[in-house]
Amino acid sequence: MEILPRKHMNLFLKIRSDFMIYAEILAGGKGTRMGKTERPKQFLMLKNKPILIHTIEQFLKSSEIDKILVCCPKEWVSYTEVLIAEYLPDTDIDIVVGGSTRNETIMNGCKFISEKYGLSSDDKIITHDAVRPFVTERIISDNIKALEESSAVDTVIPATDTIVESLDGKVISNIPNRAFMYQGQTPQSFNIEELINLYNSLTSEEKDILTDACKIFSIKGYKVAIVNGESYNIKITNITDLKIADALSSE
Repeated sequence: MEILPRKHMNLFLKIRSDFMIYAEILAGGKGTRMGKTERPKQFLMLKNKPILIHTIEQFLKSSEIDKILVCCPKEWVSYTEVLIAEYLPDTDIDIVVGGSTRNETIMNGCKFISEKYGLSSDDKIITHDAVRPFVTERIISDNIKALEESSAVDTVIPATDTIVESLDGKVISNIPNRAFMYQGQTPQSFNIEELINLYNSLTSEEKDILTDACKIFSIKGYKVAIVNGESYNIKITNITDLKIADALSSE
């Protein structure tokens, strides 16, 4: 499928004067599980281009996304800008400095949006791991649709293996019913204004513990909707994952 430049794709967007839909690509990881490498994992090559570029391209295909942000470590901002200019010329993508944690990175993106574009009460953000390059248009669209009824959405797949819980790491404490267990993926999607308000209501201790943005909504009493992911929407975190991704990738 041909990827139209973002400025041209806007001609085909549904006219929405009341809210915006942002995609925030989380590229803040340092890739410590990838072994000895000079670059974070999101910048490693998958076939003929960096993993990050593959992921951005999936969101460029969606006519429902109004604006794309990439959040990365401060020391990799210039490198990210060079990559986007090289592989995705004529696109208008914002680069944002990430935080020290996943949630801080998400919130940095929300702050950037608020300061640069302003916020309406219905603005939405689709957050996604930079190292999940196989996200589909269907998954993105399902996240957006689910946000019509919920303030938070998680992408999941049914658990295929038995889940074992151990409180001390030595003996089994519980074996939950697998029929009710799911494995979390991304995107995770939110109403921006509600996400900001809930995050700001957390104590410092809660912010340290709650590393998943969907869990913030859950503990505050919100219903978090789930949409179906795909088994191949894998997160590339180590060398084995990269080999699997190489086998899955068509380009």
